[in-house]
Amino acid sequence: MDLLYIHSCHKTQESLLTSTSGFNNYRGVLNWCVVMLVLSNARLFLENLLRYGVLVDPVQVISLFLNDPYSWPAACLVIVSNVFIVVALYTERQLSKVSVNTLFLHPHHIINHHLFSVSSPSVGGAFVLGSYTILFLKLYSYKDVNLWCRELSTVKAKKLSRSLSCPSAQTLNGGDRKVCYPGNLTIRDMYYFVFAPTLCYELNFPRSSTIRMSFLLRRLFEMLFFIQLLVGLTQQWMIPVIQSSMKPLEDMDLSRMTERLLRLAVPNHLLWLIFFYWFFHSSMNFTAELLRFGDRQFYKDWWNSETVTYFWQNWNIPVHKWCLRHFYKPLLRRGFSKIISQSAVFFLSAFFHEYLVSVPLRMFRLWAFTGMMAQLPLAWFVGNFLRGNYGNAAVWMSLIIGQPFAVLMYVHDYYVLHYREEAQ
Repeated sequence: MDLLYIHSCHKTQESLLTSTSGFNNYRGVLNWCVVMLVLSNARLFLENLLRYGVLVDPVQVISLFLNDPYSWPAACLVIVSNVFIVVALYTERQLSKVSVNTLFLHPHHIINHHLFSVSSPSVGGAFVLGSYTILFLKLYSYKDVNLWCRELSTVKAKKLSRSLSCPSAQTLNGGDRKVCYPGNLTIRDMYYFVFAPTLCYELNFPRSSTIRMSFLLRRLFEMLFFIQLLVGLTQQWMIPVIQSSMKPLEDMDLSRMTERLLRLAVPNHLLWLIFFYWFFHSSMNFTAELLRFGDRQFYKDWWNSETVTYFWQNWNIPVHKWCLRHFYKPLLRRGFSKIISQSAVFFLSAFFHEYLVSVPLRMFRLWAFTGMMAQLPLAWFVGNFLRGNYGNAAVWMSLIIGQPFAVLMYVHDYYVLHYREEAQ
């Protein structure tokens, strides 16, 4: 009778943590990582409070703009930017007329674009420089698209692309009438594109039917909350770490420099993630909802990037679309190889990164440029030797370590250039 209870309790099977087991449910491990991350950062935050006290002071940020009203070039430059917008619109209107000599008017665009070299050594200067760079990219796209429209009209093309053609349907999804070239050359169309959350111009943008007030208010609340959080974390966490890093950098103490770099990596990366959400999700969705702009794909799943190339193609979709449409594909059409064209895109991106940092700081150090160009060999290495989770880890490592290294270099050079020399 007892033999009936004897049965096999073993079978051929792998341990769960073996790669060949097929097991992939690590939700508990992920939760554990989140709990450990929260606890470790809570300890760092408490240590920061005990050492430095409460450093958050929103009034201090506002005072930067109020103490010296005569050093407000940023507001004036933002107003002046309307001149470039109007000049671009006027130029396109003139070019749309068949009788106008296009060879004479094309330099107007070139002059208009090159007037964007502005310099203002302040927080406002950094803001206005970024605004002018965005406007430059927008007007370049505006010029290109209208040029394509004129070329298509000249050759009387039978089949026009969807974005440039005059469709048979008369209205957009949102009920707005569709326009054809040159009917798009209006003040309203121009300023809609200037404020729209995109860098690539089209005659007829996809539009949503209504403005969702609840969605709009949520995004507005997120914008206000996260900008305060960014300022607070910068004052409380970033600035003390950076200040304590000056002495090791001056002494070239490699061990202490490495320790400060790793200490700065956590708050810097946290601020970068918050900025990404604030800008690419909250702010751009707020603007899109307000303008009923239909294309809300401002980013893709860059956090799953297994290659460096995938990250740069998906974390900033508006810039990626502009580079693809107005820089990469034109290079291919002119006979350049894919490798050369991709390298040229990285070079252009490196130039703008350095430009946006060096001009407000009034110094030229090439740290941002070098960091961007270093992405090329890194992309080759990760793409050829790392796959899956290893590639994803390499991308995250480059983001977490690379950015604070550049921050420390710029802060050190700025300190040496503006403060140590003055003290001497």
